[in-house]
Amino acid sequence: MRVTRTDLGARIRAKLTAAFAPDHLEVIDESEQHLGHGGWREGGQTHFRVVLKSPAFDGLSRVERSRAVHAALREELEGGVHALALELSGAGAA
Repeated sequence: MRVTRTDLGARIRAKLTAAFAPDHLEVIDESEQHLGHGGWREGGQTHFRVVLKSPAFDGLSRVERSRAVHAALREELEGGVHALALELSGAGAA
């Protein structure tokens, strides 16, 4: 299923919520900050920052957390997201 660009932020939020039951989640479209850079397209929805705090990440390394998020968002990463910045922490993090 091809993901439409207009719903990528909402899809990212929904998938991350379902996969990780976060204590805190921010999905920020930073596309306009990348105007003229590789992967940028008119209308945005290409560059995102995710701030996610979840008990699901407790005991996982930074790499394992990133891999888990990338697995959850595989379809979006293949279907329009050019860049994904991740700030991931477990529930025990300050």
